[in-house]
Amino acid sequence: MSGIFPLVVGQNNDSESGGLVGAGYLRRANTDVLREIFNEYASAERYNEKFMTANDFVCKFLGLYTEANASLESIKLLGGILDTSKDGLISFAEFSAFEGLLCVPDALYRTAFQLFDTTGTGLVSFDEFREVIKHTVLHKKIPFDFESEFVKMYFGKDRKREITYHEFSQFLHDFHEEHAIQAFASYNKDGSGFITALDFSDIMMSTKSHLLTSNVQDNLVAVSSGQKVSYPFFMAFNSLLTNMELVKRIYLNATQGSRTQEVTKEEFLHSSQMMSQITPLEVEILYHLTELISQSGGRIIYSDLEAITPEQYMKVITRKLTDIKAVESPEQRSTFTAVLESAYRFTLGAVAGAVGATAVYPIDLVKTRLQNQRAGSYIGELMYRNSFDCFKKVVRHEGVLGLYRGLVPQLVGVAPEKAIKLTMNDFMRDILRDKKGNLTLNSEMLAGACAGGSQVIFTNPLEIVKIRLQVAGELALGQKIGAVSVIKELGFLGLYKGARACFLRDIPFSAIYFPVYAHSKTLLADENGYNSPMTLLVAGAMGGVPAASLTTPADVIKTRLQVAARAGQTTYTGVIDAARKIYKEEGFKAFWKGAPARVFRSSPQFGVTLLTYEILQRLFYVDFAGNRPQGSEAQMPMSASDVKSTNPDHVGGYKVAAPMFRGIESKFGLFLPRFQ
Repeated sequence: MSGIFPLVVGQNNDSESGGLVGAGYLRRANTDVLREIFNEYASAERYNEKFMTANDFVCKFLGLYTEANASLESIKLLGGILDTSKDGLISFAEFSAFEGLLCVPDALYRTAFQLFDTTGTGLVSFDEFREVIKHTVLHKKIPFDFESEFVKMYFGKDRKREITYHEFSQFLHDFHEEHAIQAFASYNKDGSGFITALDFSDIMMSTKSHLLTSNVQDNLVAVSSGQKVSYPFFMAFNSLLTNMELVKRIYLNATQGSRTQEVTKEEFLHSSQMMSQITPLEVEILYHLTELISQSGGRIIYSDLEAITPEQYMKVITRKLTDIKAVESPEQRSTFTAVLESAYRFTLGAVAGAVGATAVYPIDLVKTRLQNQRAGSYIGELMYRNSFDCFKKVVRHEGVLGLYRGLVPQLVGVAPEKAIKLTMNDFMRDILRDKKGNLTLNSEMLAGACAGGSQVIFTNPLEIVKIRLQVAGELALGQKIGAVSVIKELGFLGLYKGARACFLRDIPFSAIYFPVYAHSKTLLADENGYNSPMTLLVAGAMGGVPAASLTTPADVIKTRLQVAARAGQTTYTGVIDAARKIYKEEGFKAFWKGAPARVFRSSPQFGVTLLTYEILQRLFYVDFAGNRPQGSEAQMPMSASDVKSTNPDHVGGYKVAAPMFRGIESKFGLFLPRFQ
């Protein structure tokens, strides 16, 4: 698009201070501040009053058209939007009035109306419309027929009728479609109703470039199968691109909100007839286009639609503290890039694990002491009746800090433990995805199982030291027991005592947890597929309930193997021996000791951990051209306000003035020449 300058008009959804005054409204700038800014840029003076020229406003204030050979006519037209008196100068009253206009919900069309109202009458005449259109690049490429019936329907057969603002808004909407139709007619010289595939490509690139993603541009000729393009095909193709947001809703209606479920043409047609009148021809084009772009095999998923959705209609609603591109495209992704991505995930996983562990450590301590409480082999040993009783007695006899016994080694170990678990799960999910990026349930469980198995190398030493420190408070020995003394007593091999039980617990735990978490995220995502922090927390907690409860027996066995038996207590030689003796001496219920505490610990811990992990990935974003966490960003309708100015002089409505003037083509496909 070199040599042309896009104009934008749009609506804002934010205020200068970051808050809304009302849905879709910007907060007006302070008048004194606005006048001070105006005086700074105003270079003209008349009757002891300062005025801005079009150059002052467009070039100096907005920072547009700053090149030496910039188009003076384009600058004049843009400046004329503010100059309602049409005296060639912009007064403070006009400057302030336009700032207010930028704050209203229909600022998009009102700004465009003032662009065309070159005489300032509050109406748009045929001559004014023709004057602006003739200056556009689009008209220079494919001249618009000002004698057409379309023009006569709006301006009258003698073209003397003037249209109001509301009539103009509809006119401008219809004009773009009319121009495309005229372009088709100009190439259809023999009147057959057909044009060549190359002519079709030329028209689309000239009149509808704002609707074409790079994927669509590359397949404009191929989508017609190399044959001539009929007028119905041409109209359906344009309608399809214009209504891609509606197409997405039809897909989501067919899949009941899933973004990974494959939808056949027949299923899509059924959903489209239930929701709207998307035609079968448009559906035919949609499936043909997605087949060309992503080899969809007659079945589409949500990402196929994103590949052809006009980019300017989309925005990411997640705030980022960093936005780094490790590689420019997936094709440039190398083994070294994958290693860097794993290191990045490992680091964030370590931080997230520490946060989650600290948040629920007191619950973990209560769970451990209850599980270690043995009945039947040690008279007078029942110190705690239930979880709440245990909590009270720990605080009473050991103080609040007693709830955090063993936290330091826990934090030292939990960083690599959770980091490797999260990193391995992400790594395996990346490997097991099909060509469309989807995962089967079996693949999700396998990825989780690998994550659970890999963490045991860190988990077992951590767990055995933590558990012995947690139960140390039960012993009235008059001496403090520290992590170092426990490690010396156990030795290296002793640190892996109960490792089989750890595998027995951690592999099924992760195989259950990660798939439940992923599907809970999908269930809780909003209509745009976005997961808010609260839904991430809830999804993480939901995953912890079945995972923690169903693996409690393995956790009980692991705890018994890792805690040093006191005099008179039953000892165990291994997993099977422990399971047999626990069942014989204490019954089946003993395998579920501490289950509530385990659920209440694991559920919030993983909720906090996964919440922290995903929020960190959103805030400290690095693009490795791999897979991002599902629901971390939303594709939503975009407005000019999403590209607010960072210039401190752009206050109030002027925070969106520059993006408005930079993108009118995203709505109307109009361009003004940038250069002379």
